[in-house]
Amino acid sequence: MKYQEEVNRRRTFAIVSHPDAGKTTLTEKLLLFGGAIHVAGAVKSNKIKKTATSDFMEIERQRGISVSTSVMGFDYKGCRVNILDTPGHEDFAEDTYRTLSAVDSAIVVIDAAKGVERQTEKLVKVCRMRNTPIIVFINKLDRDSRDSFELLEELEQKLQISVRPLTWNIGSGRAFKGVYNLWEKNINLFDGAAKYTIEDTIELSDVKSEELDKIIGNDAAQNLRDELELVEGIFPVFEVEDYLEAMISPVFFGSALNNFGIRELLDTFVKIAPHPRPMLTSTRTVNPYEDKLSGFVFKIHANMDPNHRDRIAFLKICSGKFERNTNYFHVRNDRTLKFSNPTSFMGDRKSIVEEAFPGDVIGLHDTGNFIIGDTLTEGEKMQFKGIPSFSPEIFRYIENNNPLKSKQFFKGLEHLMDEGVAQLFTKVTNGRKIIGTVGALQFEVIQYRLEHEYGAWSKYEHLEMYKACWVSGDYTEMADLKLRKEQYMCTDKLGRLVFMADSNYALQMAIEKYPKLKFHFTSEFEE
Repeated sequence: MKYQEEVNRRRTFAIVSHPDAGKTTLTEKLLLFGGAIHVAGAVKSNKIKKTATSDFMEIERQRGISVSTSVMGFDYKGCRVNILDTPGHEDFAEDTYRTLSAVDSAIVVIDAAKGVERQTEKLVKVCRMRNTPIIVFINKLDRDSRDSFELLEELEQKLQISVRPLTWNIGSGRAFKGVYNLWEKNINLFDGAAKYTIEDTIELSDVKSEELDKIIGNDAAQNLRDELELVEGIFPVFEVEDYLEAMISPVFFGSALNNFGIRELLDTFVKIAPHPRPMLTSTRTVNPYEDKLSGFVFKIHANMDPNHRDRIAFLKICSGKFERNTNYFHVRNDRTLKFSNPTSFMGDRKSIVEEAFPGDVIGLHDTGNFIIGDTLTEGEKMQFKGIPSFSPEIFRYIENNNPLKSKQFFKGLEHLMDEGVAQLFTKVTNGRKIIGTVGALQFEVIQYRLEHEYGAWSKYEHLEMYKACWVSGDYTEMADLKLRKEQYMCTDKLGRLVFMADSNYALQMAIEKYPKLKFHFTSEFEE
């Protein structure tokens, strides 16, 4: 297959939502319908049910939530589909924000009973800033739900997007009979007695025909006709170009748990979703059809295989063809690296790949060479833009609770901090370790993973702190700041000086007193 054809058949997207909207369940069903798995897993598992493919970490299985982005790829109807299932909980939002920098489109999942929730608003705002095309899936129609028109109005008002339904639900809750596909002009019936059976699709080009009454009953048929007439009158005609320009978002109704609306969503997605798009760098715009390879690291996962203590850097290919056992240029380190075992993913299951194309996400075994945002090229010096960094907002002292496990404790801390969702600081005065995060639940995850993945027990001590500020600039003023504020000075994992301001007043006083110093609120800055 020609290189251009390989690029055109890639569909790389993220699934985002507020917690419990059904995001991971939808991911499982897309994998099921796409033929990537044979049995869909459950997010909240018991001894009988299989756990979700994308929730492969032990803490995810136990808590029933996603705490880390998962990557899964499969072939469907001639397209290579790459799904990035993201955490919904706001305490893990930075992982999701970074993931959105590595995708070409997004599917937003909405709970039909709850409507648009806070975290969904934040995530869609990021998509709007990036002009990322969005498809909306309104989920859980098999349960009691809000009025569909009311939900669509809320989507437009709260998410500030224009919408156009491409499928329409026939009832909801106990009255849910299935979905009508406005795009393909067919109907998919819901069988309450066999919820997990994928029913045959019935062609129905004209909803005014008596055939509809025979299929779903007179009352439901008339109600559907009335609602579809309203849809055609209220919402604009759907144009694929408008969707690709992020000017309109198609909406699908269904029930991920019960397989309804999934096939319609997937079939339409592969037809209309964008292939890899150009990406901006510090020097120029990279076109996916360029011959030379370029890509960036948007995620690092430590200890993916506990038996081997491996670290995986997730690389999004932006241009060119990646080939195994080929030398590539690591821009930040100014050195050449070769990768003998690049991998593709299905949750935690990995397989070696010989080649990869723009839009693909591959895993590179890492011994500490990569940090988030690093760029690989064939020699060109550039840096991809739009990969967000975050300022920690919550701080805790962390202590090793078992002196006999010091080696495991410090190794685990080093590995987990490299993932980029928490940051480690060391006090200059006494060497105590401080962890900074943007969400309180991160502390629980770190503690759990230290114990269960590294065999190291830890404890936290509360620390009231306002901001962590990286300091650069005049050497003399920096030395004076370090001397006068010694008890508030730390170093980060790269040895850079960090001022831990305990209040906004203390920070403003330091800024005024040291005009030749720059105070940075994230760790990504130019010296």
